[in-house]
Amino acid sequence: MKDASLLINHRQRSRRVNRLKFRSAVEAILSEWKVDFEIGIHLVGASEMARVNWQFLRHEGSTDVITFDHGTTPEKIHGELFISVPDAIEQSQEFGTDWTEELLRYVIHGLLHLRGHDDLSPGPRRKMKRIENRLTTRFRSLATGFAAA
Repeated sequence: MKDASLLINHRQRSRRVNRLKFRSAVEAILSEWKVDFEIGIHLVGASEMARVNWQFLRHEGSTDVITFDHGTTPEKIHGELFISVPDAIEQSQEFGTDWTEELLRYVIHGLLHLRGHDDLSPGPRRKMKRIENRLTTRFRSLATGFAAA
């Protein structure tokens, strides 16, 4: 990769996240794709996520992940992910997973959107979910290091 930039912005208090482990996991996923990247990932609380959701999408309430594409090309991923850690905690309880695995899933989901995947209609949504599940399973062991002491 010639051009690789990854900003991790941690602005929530629900769980402490080990930024080095989190960064390593994101970089491991991106290195598989062999593309240049300029990505900002914002780990936020529910209230900030609700503000972003309303400001940009006119949807009320918090959500798990919002993706902003800033001009991704086949050679370079360029965008931002806003990820709600409280949503990851809530979903992990609902699905019987660990919150760190949900956090990993949200990163993968957002990155897949930046790679052009769409989940607005059933066919593409199924395809995207299959890829998301495969990558989450593959990188699951990296997520266990996300929880900071």
